[in-house]
Amino acid sequence: MSGFAGFSRHTLLGMCAAQAELLAEQARVIAEQGAQLAELRDEVARLQRRLSRNSRNSSMPPSADGTLPGAPLPELPDRPPATRRRGRQPGARGSALRWAPDATIEDHRPRGPCHGCGADLAGAASAEVVRAWQVTDIPVVTARVTEHRVHAVVCGCGTRTVAPTPPGAPDAACCYGPNLATLVVYLLVTHALPIERAAALVGDVTGARPSPGWVHGLLARAANRLARPLEAIRAALRRADVVHFDETTLRVGPAGGQGYVWVAATDRFTLYHLGARTVAAFIDFDIGAHLHGTVVRDGYAVYDSPRAFDQTQVVHQLCVAHLLRHLTDAAQAHPTHTWPGQAADALRALVHAHHTARDADLPAIPAETAEPLIADYHTAVAAGLAALPHHPGPGGQLPARSLLEFVDHYDTDVLRFCHDTRVPPTNNQAERDLRPHKTQQKISGRLPSEPTTRDRLAIRSYLSTATKQGRNAMTTLRQAILGDPWIPPIPADP
Repeated sequence: MSGFAGFSRHTLLGMCAAQAELLAEQARVIAEQGAQLAELRDEVARLQRRLSRNSRNSSMPPSADGTLPGAPLPELPDRPPATRRRGRQPGARGSALRWAPDATIEDHRPRGPCHGCGADLAGAASAEVVRAWQVTDIPVVTARVTEHRVHAVVCGCGTRTVAPTPPGAPDAACCYGPNLATLVVYLLVTHALPIERAAALVGDVTGARPSPGWVHGLLARAANRLARPLEAIRAALRRADVVHFDETTLRVGPAGGQGYVWVAATDRFTLYHLGARTVAAFIDFDIGAHLHGTVVRDGYAVYDSPRAFDQTQVVHQLCVAHLLRHLTDAAQAHPTHTWPGQAADALRALVHAHHTARDADLPAIPAETAEPLIADYHTAVAAGLAALPHHPGPGGQLPARSLLEFVDHYDTDVLRFCHDTRVPPTNNQAERDLRPHKTQQKISGRLPSEPTTRDRLAIRSYLSTATKQGRNAMTTLRQAILGDPWIPPIPADP
């Protein structure tokens, strides 16, 4: 007690109480710092995970790889050495220009005096063609102004007759014609040119100088002529055995707002819809409730809603390509686990077997091929569930565990393609059909008008369907602008 001998008992008790308060405050601070440290660790983990996202382990497009500062590029997959040389393969049909039997002939005959006798060669007899070649080119495009005049005549009997006005005659005294309008809409919709650039390109190529306002107004005028084709596309999709669905974000409307483009597609029909990423927006699409086949889709929860489809009439195929990307992410997050690679290898082998069986016109993957691979896949999922226990809580479930629970719950929808070669294992069809809209966004940025964006989607639905069925996009678009749109054939009921 040396050093405290001069203190009274009351003073010592006060010092002890102060020390206890100080220790309690230190404990409180340490507890707060521990909680902050845990939060910071979680935040670092979330940021590291976000930084590690790329096209190989998530749904990010390849164009986004490496765009974040410090984000590494995805590792290239291990692939066997190429077994074929570059260029055209043996036996493949070449794409070089071929001799055209209906070419326009332009003769080049000798002129001037004969080198022998000096006579004029203009009347000399033709001997032979020494050399011939064909040049494929386009004429110089120059806008030509045509003035149309409707005449009246007076017969000898005194009767006055006025010529009929040609179909499609405008109300205005001066206007641009359907060929120019077709070119402009094609540039806007198919090649995603902004309004001003489309007007400038047309001016440079043709000499005509349409205003940006006229160019912008063409979208609505063209879309208004597509009601019948779009209804035919909708009817065809409702009757299809297999329909692909997907959705993507699109910056539309006022700054800060965001819309979603939905797509329903087959290899012959495409239909787009602009709305929110909700069940109500999908219902407004007016496709799902009418289906009686297979829906190929990603894992978005809207597709599992009983309001989205008549779930007693449709079955689902989950996109295996999406699952493979998530398995790549799981392998990177848990490098000591073998189950992600085992599951991915089994799924890739099943996809290859599906393509082989489909090309051989088999109804399903042969059982002797499918069953061992499906067993490997199930073993991998079971091993993953055992290795990553379910831990719901404030920190959230591990993404890999969530993936395992998802594929375990939807096992039939993951492997449906194994038992029916009519059902594709991936949703590549819908993803390909959505890609042009991301290109549009990269070129033009925000699309300020929702009504005009819907007009774009209507025109693209029409043109995508036409090109899928082997039709020329410009010719088909011109038909619509002239008021006689091509109507896609609706398949008969299955």
